[in-house]
Amino acid sequence: GEPHHNWVDGTEDNKIMLNDKHITHYNCLLSFLFPVAKEWKEELQAALQNNDQALAATKALDYIERLNNLPLTIAITGEAGSGKSSLVNALRGIKNKTKDAAPTGVKETTIEPKEYPHPQNQKIKIWDLPGIGTTRFTADKYLQHVGFEKYDFFIIVSNDRFRENDAKLAQEIQRMNKKFYFVRSKIDHNIQDEKDSDPDLNEEELLKTIRDDCTEGLQDLGIKSPKVFLVSSLRLHLYDFNLLWKTLERELPEHQRDVLLLALPNISQEVIEQKKKALGSRIKWLTLASAAGAAVPVPGFSEGLDLTMILAFTILCLRSLGLTRESLQKLSEVSGVSLENLKAELKSPLASAGEVTKELLLRVLSMSATHIVVADPPLEKLHSAMGTKNMIEKV
Repeated sequence: GEPHHNWVDGTEDNKIMLNDKHITHYNCLLSFLFPVAKEWKEELQAALQNNDQALAATKALDYIERLNNLPLTIAITGEAGSGKSSLVNALRGIKNKTKDAAPTGVKETTIEPKEYPHPQNQKIKIWDLPGIGTTRFTADKYLQHVGFEKYDFFIIVSNDRFRENDAKLAQEIQRMNKKFYFVRSKIDHNIQDEKDSDPDLNEEELLKTIRDDCTEGLQDLGIKSPKVFLVSSLRLHLYDFNLLWKTLERELPEHQRDVLLLALPNISQEVIEQKKKALGSRIKWLTLASAAGAAVPVPGFSEGLDLTMILAFTILCLRSLGLTRESLQKLSEVSGVSLENLKAELKSPLASAGEVTKELLLRVLSMSATHIVVADPPLEKLHSAMGTKNMIEKV
């Protein structure tokens, strides 16, 4: 019969159709967002040193399959009007009041837990939970009601002082060995209100006052060493969001850290550089998996490449780094710089093309091959990985 097909990319600009023999390879591809555990690196490197690329490819595919269904599930809770739904949207890179956005408003719009997948990675689920004060449950019963066991960590949001219900909830989360973080929202509103009455306001002093006030209030309610972050969901690049990310980076398990990193909005040059590093570190494993797929000869490469897999990975890189046509259009609208001028600043033909095709990818890979130097003999089989890494770095 007719082969089954699957659309990998949901956007109109970059649809890639895979048949059955490529579905497994694409599913594996998604898991390159996860780091390779130390013991697996050692096994893969041993296989390469023994010149057994087939075994290395099999181990890489097996490992990736085991990671394929690992989710990251984030719970965000707070009282009505606290800004929790706006934070849900901001973390997903979606504006309020647009398609697929969590409903926002001063009235409690969340009655039951509501799941919002991240548009860049469907394995990331951000849950908008009803505020504990809007339910009839005590803190322990509330957590049972919202299914606490499925969340990797909690963010408790308030646009004012944190209250007794917030502290009780945090204590119950802690008792169940889950991580939680306090986010004091709408900081930009507070600053503007204060500036309206005091044009000479010292912004840093105000931020310290708000942070200290929240921290002391939580300590008075029995929370030891509370972690409070001042955030504006409309301006994530300001205030403490970067500090929140650094805290998550330090405290999350390694595989979850990378998943969250690659889906984060590009709020700073530091985040972008971290994304490039995370993506680049996976190129050699991509090539190992590619060797087990439908290899196509590429001029200048010692091994054939699975262009379908590499094409899909390239599009994921462009999405994560904010270089898709849709992302550049949003940047143009926000910055006031024309789309044409933004594209003119891009150095990579993959980023500036608008649509990445196999033909374009083949040309770029062929050009990259002329700049490769393989220094480690056991890794000579990874010649093609170096070329792909060279290409990604140019993006």
